Amino acid sequence: ALLAREVHQRGYAVLALWSNCLVWRDTAAGFEFLAEVEEQATVAETLEVLRQSAACLPIAAVFCGLDTGVMLADVLAQHLQLRGNRPMARGDKQVQQDAVKAANLRSTRSVKGTDWNSVKAFAETEGFPIIIKPAGSAGSYGVKLCHNACEAETHFRQLSWQLQLQGRRNREVLLQEYLKGAQYVVDHVSRDGVHKTTMVWDCDRGPFNGGYVCFQQQCVAADTAVARQLIAYTRACLDALSITEGATHAEVMMTETGPCLVEVNVRCHGAGGVWMPLARAFAGYTQVDAYVDALGDGAAPFEQLPDVPPSGSKGSGLLLPLSSYHDGHIRSTHFEKVRELQSVLLVKECVHPGTRVEKTRDDLGVVGMCALWHRDPAVLASDVEAIREMDQKGSILVLHNEAR
Repeated sequence: ALLAREVHQRGYAVLALWSNCLVWRDTAAGFEFLAEVEEQATVAETLEVLRQSAACLPIAAVFCGLDTGVMLADVLAQHLQLRGNRPMARGDKQVQQDAVKAANLRSTRSVKGTDWNSVKAFAETEGFPIIIKPAGSAGSYGVKLCHNACEAETHFRQLSWQLQLQGRRNREVLLQEYLKGAQYVVDHVSRDGVHKTTMVWDCDRGPFNGGYVCFQQQCVAADTAVARQLIAYTRACLDALSITEGATHAEVMMTETGPCLVEVNVRCHGAGGVWMPLARAFAGYTQVDAYVDALGDGAAPFEQLPDVPPSGSKGSGLLLPLSSYHDGHIRSTHFEKVRELQSVLLVKECVHPGTRVEKTRDDLGVVGMCALWHRDPAVLASDVEAIREMDQKGSILVLHNEAR
């Protein structure tokens, strides 16, 4: 919705195209779409519906908002002769690793399949722990660190059943080596194969409630040694994946032997856009701004963007998810306690009183998100500690008295 809003504010009319594999729709754009249309059975039929909905207006660009729309956006852009990447299954994590390996870059050992018997040899030879996740998912959905063969097989079969039940196009499950090191996220926007970094994030991620979540994301200055190494490696991965246009969000592990790709999401940084005021405070612009510059008319706006975010920021900030430690029905929420803190820029509420909440097990299951920024690191650290204490004690989310 925030991407659509930025496009609209640039003076464009916006058509919302909902892909047929979309699980949920973010319609809170804050303005009225020119039209909302559904993906049709064929590309030709989808194009015809788009042209009819656009009436006399020419279609100027195709933007991808979610992972489920990556392939569709590329195919439509190709047919409309607009900026886009050559269509391929980039959302498949195994395809990504194969391409990176073929380019002689450090890649993650992995294998995928729909049947446990076809992948169990990898688990036996790789050793434990290993990561198991859907080959085509996002938001850490279904990601689990498995410590033995029994746990791995159980999670594999459970994921296979869930993907089939959801009607996913890609129902394969991926087994990956467990990478040791610090995890980062590197955001880029590209035009004509030129990649410009919009932000580097230090991502604290790990096991939680039996799943795998991000505990926080902190802005990293682009002129640091670790950022320079991550940026160079990530751009090489984008080239290996033939990504020449648009926004990307790459998860990279800095291991003892150097950076190694976890996965690339061919869209803007997620988290409901809560990171945008933080990025603007840190760099002066956001990946969403740059994405619209890259696919818009004329090369000048993109060419004027810096190669990497400017250094010399007068403060520091981070993105902090809020988690649920219990299952139950919500009696009341108290996000205002978070908003009162000095460094808080924005709080996004993902749950509301009267609804049921489950323990947070992935990034899609957070109960809220907050962006924090302050010139004084001590104030920022104090606020982070206060939020985590409120989160753990249930001061933000109060549930009805139920068996926990």
